[in-house]
Amino acid sequence: QVQLVESGGGLVQAGGSLRLSCAASGRTLSSYAIGWFRQAPGKEREFVAAILWSAGITNYAESVKGRFTISRDNAKNTVYLQMARLKPEDTAVYYCAARRIIEVAWDYWGQGTQVTVSS
Repeated sequence: QVQLVESGGGLVQAGGSLRLSCAASGRTLSSYAIGWFRQAPGKEREFVAAILWSAGITNYAESVKGRFTISRDNAKNTVYLQMARLKPEDTAVYYCAARRIIEVAWDYWGQGTQVTVSS
């Protein structure tokens, strides 16, 4: 089992920045990928970014490339999502998720944190 706890959400003006944190516990994460997803009202959950814990390889959705950066802190077992140049369309509940790198499904999810970008 992997437990994930997100934090750092809030209200920010368009063009501003915010950093989300995902604290992981329960398992050694060397064989896991950690991802960020988001769900806006009335829309399906969508992929935002992911990182392979051991190799540090990252992947981003086209809509956030160049604006968002995913990173990890091995000592703190925490993954961050640094969000810059935020837009109103980035408003959503942001979720942290984990999966074993040999699997496709994201098996573990956090409770989510609200990000609201005002215009």
